[in-house]
Amino acid sequence: MFSPQGPSLRELCVQALSSVERGYDLLAPKFDHTPFRTPVNVLDATAGALDGPFESGLDVCCGTGAGLMVLQRLCRGPITGVDFSAGMLAEASRAFPDATLVRADARALPFSSSFDLAVSFGALGHFLPSERPAVFDGVYRALRPGGVFAMPLGEPAGLTSVSYWTLLGFDVVMRVRNAVWRPPFVMYYRTSPVRAVRDDLTAAGFAVDAVRLADRLTLVLARKP
Repeated sequence: MFSPQGPSLRELCVQALSSVERGYDLLAPKFDHTPFRTPVNVLDATAGALDGPFESGLDVCCGTGAGLMVLQRLCRGPITGVDFSAGMLAEASRAFPDATLVRADARALPFSSSFDLAVSFGALGHFLPSERPAVFDGVYRALRPGGVFAMPLGEPAGLTSVSYWTLLGFDVVMRVRNAVWRPPFVMYYRTSPVRAVRDDLTAAGFAVDAVRLADRLTLVLARKP
């Protein structure tokens, strides 16, 4: 599951008992050697499905910068990454020295009509369903009219698959952990189904469409009118 350069079991346990911000600060130097980083094939499929070029781009919850790779390919102008983990931003700055990196909470994005494209990869599981509207409202404000917000989302596997029970078990463990331990570490795999995400984006004012990228992988496309 992890390469030799990845975190040890002890390091993962320390991270899991921290807050989300502190946990990612600790994990940042080894994050790219974990399966939590968005796979290259997902990044490539997303870039291929978007009708560029765009001018400026924003990676929401950029982490170490996987989404910035997509923005580099699609944007002719400046690219920006936003994350609330200083450790993750430090790693992103080394990989993408020409990008603007901003430390901020995605539930209160500090941008207004600044971007033509926004992307986010693997971040929604760090927000409770009740928090998604604040994130999407912020992205809506950050985009210029006609701007696009793109997110690839996985679809659940069938009841008979190992993946279904693995992700269900992970979410159950995290719910128990958060019920008995503080600070909470919000990280769930089954709280952002495509239909619910589309509904929240529509409520934020977006015109929403979707493209199938692969089996059980959908690219949600939200355009600001």
